[in-house]
Amino acid sequence: MPHFICTTCATQFAETAAPPAQCPICEDERQYVPARGQGWTTLAALQRSHANSWRQLEPGLLAIRSTPALGIDQRALLVRTPAGNILWDCVGLLDDATVALVNGLGGLAGIAISHPHYYSAMVEWAHAFQAPVWLHAADRDHVMRPDPALRFWDGDEQPVLPGIVLHRLGGHFSGGTVLHWADGAAGQGALLSGDIIQVLPDRRHVGFMRSYPCLIPLPPAEVRRIAARCAALRFAAIYGAFHEREIVTAAGEAVARSAERYCAWVAGMVRP
Repeated sequence: MPHFICTTCATQFAETAAPPAQCPICEDERQYVPARGQGWTTLAALQRSHANSWRQLEPGLLAIRSTPALGIDQRALLVRTPAGNILWDCVGLLDDATVALVNGLGGLAGIAISHPHYYSAMVEWAHAFQAPVWLHAADRDHVMRPDPALRFWDGDEQPVLPGIVLHRLGGHFSGGTVLHWADGAAGQGALLSGDIIQVLPDRRHVGFMRSYPCLIPLPPAEVRRIAARCAALRFAAIYGAFHEREIVTAAGEAVARSAERYCAWVAGMVRP
């Protein structure tokens, strides 16, 4: 039986003879069901219609993005370290070319995902590379394809490899996670944020939301808490979920400045 994939969010489900009646990820207030209704596909169909493209963002960091756009259109990031490679976030397509390329780069020591919108085909990737998938336990209920490869962690920090640490920031999701890469940005540190912290198009600011497509904000106190957690981390660059969404210098200052701007507006402290 196939593992059906939601065409709106690219989440892959446990195997069923027919498509699921609904996608709980899309029916949650942070996502949406299109006006045309829910649609479904399969990995085999995607392998015929899509391909993954690659881009180097800095030495040791590669972006993987499906084309044409698939689901939410996020990118996965491949972090290369002397102790092994980590895939950060995931995409809904895995094909023979991607498997060959990843294996040529040394395979995967693990997969870590920021939040449920990017779970996508994580189990397919885990099986292909015999890699564990690190997910925060607070978001366990959002897993649509359970599997022994899923490794749930609790608390606020989880080391994965030397120099690679996951930090739970919450906000967008209870288990919302970012990855701190100590050797990124030429040793100045990099933060891989998914859209727990959303890098904005000007590449000078970031945003914080409970729901981006539905425009549901977070309380200022929650954004201040997230910014304080980030202030304790050393990073010069931040890499977001989407193409060309990165700040490559003074990213820590950008997060602090953006949080201050956000809180001032939401609290009504700023007037046009």
